[in-house]
Amino acid sequence: MNKIAIFCSASDYIAPVYMEKAKELGVWLGEHHKWLIYGGSDSGLMDATARTAKAHGAMLMGVIPTKLEEAGKVSDLLDVEFHAVNLSDRKDLMIQEADVAVALPGGIGTLDEIFHVAASASIGYHNKQVILYNIEGFWNDMLQFFDRLEETCFAHRPVRNYIRVANTLDELTGMLEK
Repeated sequence: MNKIAIFCSASDYIAPVYMEKAKELGVWLGEHHKWLIYGGSDSGLMDATARTAKAHGAMLMGVIPTKLEEAGKVSDLLDVEFHAVNLSDRKDLMIQEADVAVALPGGIGTLDEIFHVAASASIGYHNKQVILYNIEGFWNDMLQFFDRLEETCFAHRPVRNYIRVANTLDELTGMLEK
């Protein structure tokens, strides 16, 4: 897998451990000469991952929604820019261009991106997966909810068909190397 999309927080006000782990992923992406596809923001985990990946040799593709441009929050590191009218367009372009998506900790936007990819895969629009990078157990509550969806028959297929989990960088990179 050479084109890796990341979904994650654009907040600069999160615990340092998340920034550290984002940068570790960025080092790996750069050293393995991957394309990083992301929302193009110059803040938060998006920027930490992208800045580190670029410094270590990765190429950066930013998929930038209009509102991000209007706010002046676009990274100056991008090798390729795609302009999206809105967040729906951004998600579609990112998954179109990526081989796989990785979700680092994030908020409502990250949740939207995860579910967009999984839902569209579940009905056959593509066969791409999201890997939750479960830093410090960030996604544990959601994983329990997925189990409940399956136990109560609200998921027609196992959620793990579309959403995988990596608890460490080694687990994550092992999945990305396949």
